[in-house]
Amino acid sequence: MPYQVKNTNIADVLLLEPKVFGDERGFFYESFNQRDFEAATGLSVHFVQDNHSRSHQSVLRGLHFQTQHPQGKLVRVIAGEVFDVAVDIRPESPTCGQWTGHLLSASNKHQLWVPPGLAHGFVVLSENAEFLYKTTDYYHPEYEQSIVWNDPDLNIQWPINSEPSLAAKDQPGAAMTMAQWLAKQ
Repeated sequence: MPYQVKNTNIADVLLLEPKVFGDERGFFYESFNQRDFEAATGLSVHFVQDNHSRSHQSVLRGLHFQTQHPQGKLVRVIAGEVFDVAVDIRPESPTCGQWTGHLLSASNKHQLWVPPGLAHGFVVLSENAEFLYKTTDYYHPEYEQSIVWNDPDLNIQWPINSEPSLAAKDQPGAAMTMAQWLAKQ
């Protein structure tokens, strides 16, 4: 099996550790294979879009989700290191309001499966990071929402020592709290 799959505290979020073949010349691994992904995870998903972002240290992107056309995401880092977070915002879920965080890096080559309906974000820990993700639906900016990164009810343990660099849409006041999101449901 090309992946070792590990469960997280949110049942639908999976950490994938690909099998890497390396020697003194470098390394090789399959970053995605539909048949092997389905066999390893038991999931039948169809990816429609690939995204690539580059960010500097202390940039925090998220916690984003789409209210319509929710996206499942298979995420990984090809340069640098990030702390990647998924938050269960599904009101009917037994893990609603819980989060899971994982170190993804070019070195460990781990991938995280974030199913549709969860909020997702990451903070860059290295000088720079390049982040790739496959999505199960197209980006629809008119349906994008954000949960504020430092929501005290979520109490995400971001491994940073200073205020992160945020987009305007992720600033407190623009992004909502988990309680505000749930009140809208």
